[in-house]
Amino acid sequence: MVAARPGKEEYEPMQNPRKPIAMLAMLAWLVIYIVIVGSLSGPAATLPGWIQMIVYILAGTLWILPLRPLFAWMNAVEPPEED
Repeated sequence: MVAARPGKEEYEPMQNPRKPIAMLAMLAWLVIYIVIVGSLSGPAATLPGWIQMIVYILAGTLWILPLRPLFAWMNAVEPPEED
């Protein structure tokens, strides 16, 4: 048996599966959101320039709002299990 080198930490597998699940959910949401916003770009092109600017500023910032609960869930700390 080989002893671990000093200063090297052993790899510990992730015990909380929330982060990988949340990352997949974020990717899925972003793909859906991009498709929706992209499909609306045709009709938005017919609007006056100042309204287009507002639409694209909102589209560029509103994607994060539905993810706030996901971030809270992902970073929540579960209480330790009692034996």
